[in-house]
Amino acid sequence: MPAVVIANNGDVPEFEGRITFNVIVCVVIAACGGLMFGYDIGVSGGVTAMDDVLKKFFYQVWERKQQAHENNYCKYDNKKLQLFTSSLYIAALIASFLASKTCSKFGRKPTMQLASLFFIGGVALTTFAVNIEMLIIGRLLLGCGVGFANQAVPLFLSELAPAKIRGALNISFQLFITIGILIANIVNYVVGKIHPYGFRISLGIAGVPALLLCFGSLAIYETPTSLIERKKVEQGRAVLKKIRGVDNVDLEYDSIVHACEVASQITQPYHELMKRESRPPLVIAIVMQVFQQFTGINAIMFYAPVLFQTVGFGSDAALLSSVVTGLVNVLSTIVSVVLVDKVGRRALLLEACVQMLITQCIIGGVLMKDLKTTGTLPNGDALVVVIMVCVFVAGFAWSWGPLGWLIPSETFPLETRTAGFSFAVSSNMLFTFVIAQAFLSTLCHLKAGIFFFFAAWIVVMGLFALFLLPETKGVPVDDMVDRVWKQHWFWKRFFNDEQVVEKKAIEMIHPHVT
Repeated sequence: MPAVVIANNGDVPEFEGRITFNVIVCVVIAACGGLMFGYDIGVSGGVTAMDDVLKKFFYQVWERKQQAHENNYCKYDNKKLQLFTSSLYIAALIASFLASKTCSKFGRKPTMQLASLFFIGGVALTTFAVNIEMLIIGRLLLGCGVGFANQAVPLFLSELAPAKIRGALNISFQLFITIGILIANIVNYVVGKIHPYGFRISLGIAGVPALLLCFGSLAIYETPTSLIERKKVEQGRAVLKKIRGVDNVDLEYDSIVHACEVASQITQPYHELMKRESRPPLVIAIVMQVFQQFTGINAIMFYAPVLFQTVGFGSDAALLSSVVTGLVNVLSTIVSVVLVDKVGRRALLLEACVQMLITQCIIGGVLMKDLKTTGTLPNGDALVVVIMVCVFVAGFAWSWGPLGWLIPSETFPLETRTAGFSFAVSSNMLFTFVIAQAFLSTLCHLKAGIFFFFAAWIVVMGLFALFLLPETKGVPVDDMVDRVWKQHWFWKRFFNDEQVVEKKAIEMIHPHVT
């Protein structure tokens, strides 16, 4: 299994090194994987709000929009339209498991290069698509690129970054995703006025971050951990010296070698992950991904232009409103980078639950009261919806968004860390697929009630975070079991009983062992 070395933040010797130009270049290029993912999230919702796309690929939806008394909640309810968005995520789910193997066997750098090639192929097909089949096949290739990138880039960043800024860089991957969403929203707003090929420009620009990652990755280093893991020991030491900017890297080098030796002894990490003592971090990793999606965030980000058209904004105004929410998303993620190691994970999650619950209820209440199946909202109510969406996005962006990825990456013990993280990635893609595929149909059936549906999930999330999610701020990752899981009122039961049995078994076999 791949070895992952994450330096502790506790009372342990710090590895020598500084923030070098090499690290900055590597991080910026690798982060283009986040830009790819974020841009796709933003562009997929934007282009489906453009009439040129609807007339070309989803004619029934376009016809429905032209009706004088169109149904506000059902005018975008179309299986093919939902498949356009959601097909990417089912491909990404499958690709993430293949990417885990590729990361281990060939390294993080080749896996990122493969991600960019998949993405470039998908961009070419979607940009020049002449029918819905070509469009969906392109989306599937884009999904393979997203699956490979989301598996490789976080590992690459965590292994390459100096220990003192590793946490911030992990969240910076989410930051680049939000920047990608913002760029997509701006592009959609500008090219939405170019008929009839503006949407092809939006889809084509997705190739820019993919090309940057493809060619840029030729100039960056493979991580020392990956090199040493694949028996390229001296090359790994040389790269470690270059990226740290010092000659004395013995302490960190020895740590990497030790981690690789431990990891090499685990031949079946997924079997190890199924053991009783692995259940707490595994449950947390999967549940965090489920909750992240059932906040309703991707429903709002995917379909923000559609949503704003539904409440009465014109096409251009809807896309502009999406730009505003994208900007809020970026700025709020920066808040998380600054606060996560100061106030802790649970505080951000719990505060955000209250904030998101209030906003979802207000949005649902306004729509239920004033938005009927036909007609539009009064201007004042429409403005309230936009403001509440922005407040909702802000709460998510400094909590469940970045921490949904950070917490699973820091709570697994070394021997199951990459296997566990692959479960997190695949779970995220699965439930993103479910939401993307079901949202427009659910909006049609539940109408404004869909926002109360997400609000109910936020209540469950808050209770989970309050009672079952331990605080991990300042705890060294290798001490998580002893200082977090074994001390938690609920999760400790998964360790104590088995350890007693194991101790008795050892005493029976070796009576002299105490």
